[in-house]
Amino acid sequence: MLLICGTVPLIDLGLTLGEAKFDGEKLFINDCEIPCTQGTAALISAASVTASYCKTSAPRVAVAGDNGSGKGSRLLYDYLIQNLPSVSPGILLLHYILPVMGLMKKVCAAAEKCTAKPVMIADASSMYAAKAAGLAPLFDIFTPDLCEMAFLADATAAHPAYISHHLFSSEIAQAQELITAAYKQKSAAKTLLIKGATDLVVEDGKILCTISEPDIPALEAIGGTGDTISGMIGVFIDKGMSHREAVIAAAMANRKAGEYARVTPATKIRQVVAALPSALKDVAV
Repeated sequence: MLLICGTVPLIDLGLTLGEAKFDGEKLFINDCEIPCTQGTAALISAASVTASYCKTSAPRVAVAGDNGSGKGSRLLYDYLIQNLPSVSPGILLLHYILPVMGLMKKVCAAAEKCTAKPVMIADASSMYAAKAAGLAPLFDIFTPDLCEMAFLADATAAHPAYISHHLFSSEIAQAQELITAAYKQKSAAKTLLIKGATDLVVEDGKILCTISEPDIPALEAIGGTGDTISGMIGVFIDKGMSHREAVIAAAMANRKAGEYARVTPATKIRQVVAALPSALKDVAV
């Protein structure tokens, strides 16, 4: 079972549990409608469409509204800390949750009590919390962009806003320098998908392959297109793919979806998500 946890920018939404379904325009968690915009909603929508295409179980979801106050994030932390051992998901995918290091440590401790430790995937602020708390080696997959990679490589930064290494290019040589630093100080998961104009697939500090085609520059301007990749990775692993296969397929499918959606900088993420079935057919997952 894939369990996705994250917050959405709906102030009045309390802790909401259930199955996710995307109808082509809107995301539903049971009967609760959530706008398919960037962030966790985009991730869940992509996971829902991918699961339907792959004929796997619909992803289970735990979401809560949070406008930055941390209220919804604490509801999610409390739910995970108290319920992870009994739920025992096969894959735990953590996304936008206020990064509180002490609570993330308790979540990881709860994961260790599951019947079998789940595959642990983190993106966005959950990844920040894992790195800052020294928990990165407990995670199987991170999906940073190059700026977030600079954060993982910075031994002193507690948040990407405070990195000391400023980026002026996206050359692979520069990425390798950051990768080496991150793994040396144990600030990276076992597998990384570094998202960018060229996506880099990394295992244990080594770049295994690069993905740059199809080249769809407009995807960079559309909020949520990195989030969709993480959602697909979770489903592909639930389907039985290896971590390496899952991250490669997700990166390729995301690009193909942009191609099918004929994206421009004005394209909405829901349009990219709606194009995923065609993209997944091409990727042959």
